Amino acid sequence: MRRTLPAVAGTAALALVLAACGGSDGEKTSSNKPSGSTESVDPASLKAELTWWDTSDPTNEGPAFKELIQKFNEQYPNVKVNYQSVPFDQAQNKFKTAAESGSGAPDILRAEVAWVPEFASLGYLYALDGTPLLEDNNFLETPLSSDVYDGKTYGVPQVTDTLGLMYNKKLFAKAGIESAPTTWDEVTEDAKLLKEKAGVDGIYLNAAGYFMLPFMYGEGGDLVDTDAQKIMVNSDANVAGIKIAQDMVKSGAAAKPDANDSYGTMMTLFKAGKVGMIMNGPWEVANISADPSFGGFENLGIAPVPAGSAGAGAPVGGHNYVIYSGMDENKADAAIAFVKFMSSAESEAFIADKLGLLPGNADAYDLVSDNEKVTAWKSALDVAKARPWIPEGGLFFGPLDEMATKVMVQGEDPQSALDTTAKQYKSDVVPDYSAE
Repeated sequence: MRRTLPAVAGTAALALVLAACGGSDGEKTSSNKPSGSTESVDPASLKAELTWWDTSDPTNEGPAFKELIQKFNEQYPNVKVNYQSVPFDQAQNKFKTAAESGSGAPDILRAEVAWVPEFASLGYLYALDGTPLLEDNNFLETPLSSDVYDGKTYGVPQVTDTLGLMYNKKLFAKAGIESAPTTWDEVTEDAKLLKEKAGVDGIYLNAAGYFMLPFMYGEGGDLVDTDAQKIMVNSDANVAGIKIAQDMVKSGAAAKPDANDSYGTMMTLFKAGKVGMIMNGPWEVANISADPSFGGFENLGIAPVPAGSAGAGAPVGGHNYVIYSGMDENKADAAIAFVKFMSSAESEAFIADKLGLLPGNADAYDLVSDNEKVTAWKSALDVAKARPWIPEGGLFFGPLDEMATKVMVQGEDPQSALDTTAKQYKSDVVPDYSAE
């Protein structure tokens, strides 16, 4: 047997750290001006009413964040926080509409990482440089990078995530596989063993653009070069990476993705023990572990995404706390205090223990070192890669999803499909960028 099975729980300390908030109708201040005081504020002296739009799952996650608000009010009794659950798929446009009109925007927003550069570019967010938010906390470097736009920092990480390789330990044992594959070639080898000895498909690859990024990153590719302002999506490296994924389907190492619901089919098959490996993120750990057909968390293996010729890399995701720029300074002080509390190591450790979400605060990992559902992702986070943090970043994935379907489901040539994506980027996403 070629590898030794590693323990699920790893060290909680992460290597990469960076040392270092009901809508307001008030006058909008400049988003380039540091908000709030750099001095410590007496909690009893702060008096304000804040609205927080939480875009997390209202049933499974919302109650834990409401508990944190209660803990915040034990320290800040005169700051009222109006908690509002806003559907994730509506929040981006709803916030932009309210901020543009100057009425109805929340003081604090839980923003998906790709939203921050866009909102910052429009002047809707406070710059946090020089505030206590960035003075005392150690945030993970890659997640924090999503909050930086034009040299200023406009948010702090709430939770982070990435893609990892998930595998069924019982099926691996049945196939005689002793550890997770570390390269795409090893994935193909293990897939053959799983089919021959365990009678299941080796891996299911979700036919969506986000899930194709590890193949691109593995060959040294990326979507764009923001420094050179150049479209790179159809580069030779990306073509090579996408061809690896397509060849897995063609060879039978990977099951052919479902044309209508690739993600849903992937999860159904994996939980039912009909496929040995998938790529997915920490948001599915609880779902998989709770399924009676799977065998619990103890049957779930988690490893970094496999490497290509240039190494391993997976996209970083997650959510950030951001503060609306349209409020007066006294209210901003309260918002900063609230976000500082919510993003502290203690608060993020509380959420990690409650929900299994991965902290964006590096110091929180020392507080959850006995939580295997969190520490199991340490090695996967180590290879997480920052996406292009530009205002248009959220628009990359529509064309990329189309490419993934064409290549993985319809069998189109990767070069041709990526050339089409590059043309869409040029016409619809980053028209000022040069083409490959």
